[in-house]
Amino acid sequence: MAQINIYTQQIVVGQDDIDMQRRVSNLRYVAWMQDVAVAHSAACGWPMQRYESIGQGWVVRQHTITYKRPAFLDDVITAATWIASYASRRSVRRYVFWNTAEKNLLAEAETQWVFIDMTSGKPISVPEELQASFPIVDKDAAEIFRQLSA
Repeated sequence: MAQINIYTQQIVVGQDDIDMQRRVSNLRYVAWMQDVAVAHSAACGWPMQRYESIGQGWVVRQHTITYKRPAFLDDVITAATWIASYASRRSVRRYVFWNTAEKNLLAEAETQWVFIDMTSGKPISVPEELQASFPIVDKDAAEIFRQLSA
């Protein structure tokens, strides 16, 4: 099983991503956060089918996003995500988004995820095997941005 401590993915901004102010909608960032989290999980051997097979999975408790600059139609954005911490029943996942060509930081974000039993909906402990697949990256978004956009 692969371990990808920091997962990156490029996103090309399309018309459906644009709001009435002609910039990327705030809601798109939330969708991209989930998309890159799911892609990171799959890349590390934990696709959605694996969670379904064990009857356990993640739900969002809280999203936090700080917008730095707008993005526009046809921009190419790089999204990066990593696991910042674990507690017994949850994890914190961080994200950074930047304009790939201009190397401008667009947004920093964080999600608090809670691990649950899918039948009962109750929080349960994060399995050690799952934690081992996603090592903690002890860096903040600014450090990751500087490291990856250089």
